[in-house]
Amino acid sequence: MSKSVPVRAAGEVLTHRQTLTVMVGLMLGMFLSSLDQTIVSTSIYTIANDLDGLSLQAWATTAYLITSTVSTPLYGKLSDIFGRRPLYLAAILIFLAGSLYAGSVHSMTELAIARGVQGLGAGGLLALALTIIGDIVALKDRAKYQGYFMSVFGISSVLGPVIGGAFAGTSSILGFDGWRWVFFINLPIGLAALTVVFMFLHLPARHVKQKIDYWGAAAITLAIVPLLLVAEQGRSWGWASGASWICYGLGVIGIVAFLLAEMRAGDYALIPLRLFKNATFGLSSLLNFIIGIGMFGAIAMLPMYLQLVKGLTPTEAGLMMITFTVGILFGSISAGRTISSSGVYRIFPILGTAILAGAATVMGLVLGVDTGLWVPGLIAVFFGVGLGFCMQPLTLAMQVSVPPKDMGVGTSTAAFFRSMGGAVGTAVFISMLFSLAADKIADGMKSAASSPDYQAVMKDPAVAADPANAKLFDFFKNGANNDSLNDTSWLHAANSTLTRPITEGFAQAIDTVMLTAAGLMLIAFLISFALPNKKLMDPKAAAKESVPAH
Repeated sequence: MSKSVPVRAAGEVLTHRQTLTVMVGLMLGMFLSSLDQTIVSTSIYTIANDLDGLSLQAWATTAYLITSTVSTPLYGKLSDIFGRRPLYLAAILIFLAGSLYAGSVHSMTELAIARGVQGLGAGGLLALALTIIGDIVALKDRAKYQGYFMSVFGISSVLGPVIGGAFAGTSSILGFDGWRWVFFINLPIGLAALTVVFMFLHLPARHVKQKIDYWGAAAITLAIVPLLLVAEQGRSWGWASGASWICYGLGVIGIVAFLLAEMRAGDYALIPLRLFKNATFGLSSLLNFIIGIGMFGAIAMLPMYLQLVKGLTPTEAGLMMITFTVGILFGSISAGRTISSSGVYRIFPILGTAILAGAATVMGLVLGVDTGLWVPGLIAVFFGVGLGFCMQPLTLAMQVSVPPKDMGVGTSTAAFFRSMGGAVGTAVFISMLFSLAADKIADGMKSAASSPDYQAVMKDPAVAADPANAKLFDFFKNGANNDSLNDTSWLHAANSTLTRPITEGFAQAIDTVMLTAAGLMLIAFLISFALPNKKLMDPKAAAKESVPAH
């Protein structure tokens, strides 16, 4: 009997070599997406000053978060209809176009638009990479491969601040402003990813005739955009201002409209509500959202502590966060290998959320002005381990809890909820930090004013005449408020005795934020016990086993 070589069907696994080749392209794409979440953080002040728009810098961050979060579930749904490969290639091209535009802008308004275009591409890079691995790799090996992806996420989270700080600190590279390379660096990486995916990723084309849930996409945009805006801008607007209440109202209307649109769309929905009837899927979505809030809050707070309180440069703070990478590498790879060999996954979210809650609590209780640098370095390790134990197992659980035809939706929903939590956590926690810091610094300065040593330094003519203290004395005149805390670049060059109440105020504010994050992680820990205690099984394999032998 002659053997014919069949065309590879959807879901059929590739050889190990083919998988590794495809993974290179997918990991480069994912690296782009996750790198761009952090690389701008240490360079945005330089960029905003150069473009004469410091007061508008938040919009550049918000635009990226909004478009990447909104587009994530849309990519998942469209890839289920039209196939993964064309959507992934389109995501890379859109991201590259946004990067080229962002590196060429001449105003903060242009940068916000360019970052929005980048976000439209980034929304597909992470979710589709994990979905494609779900398509081409059997479940017994999938956890191991996705562990490598989570490691890429951790590495990019650390490299981002280091690279961004290094570019922003260089006046010119190859004739362009140094900060423009924050965006231009994406071009060679993206072109490499585009080439590998185009040449080696050959999945069967899909042309499933389905309606596209445009109403759902519009409603979820209406829900997310105003809520992210108020999370980002609430500190300056006022949480009870008219603009904030308008955003709250629009967000609620958007959520209700989204639920109605998804109920009406049924199987054609952007995120089919029927999937949430599965306890694993629903609980994993909720955990991804809560963990996203605490995780990104912690990732934002640790570098903030290292720079504002300890006086490290952005590059030094990024290098200190390498310990976070060590933790996430250990957590994601060890969890992936265990799940691959045993199928047991529930223990990892339980352990992960417990570790995250413990790390956030310790950080909130022990970090101060005089704390040794080894303490935040060690805390970062545990944050990484906890994160590695949570992200990958929950994504896997959501993948295998949906039918194979909904793989794209399942994976993108995991990324959507985590990204949404991260956007909310970052915006709210940073707003919370500066609001708390203003009050704590004001109280600290009042207490210090009664100290003879402090008063002696204040009245010292040499201290007053030192140019390094000029902005400090301006700060004293204006008082501690949201506007005066927007620029703290002078903080560690000024007299250390006089700046002590300021650094202590920041340290106390960060402690309060982290204890809040610890409370959220404790809630996630309790919820994780409700996850079904069963082994993960590949739906395709289960379907084959259910077919009786002839």
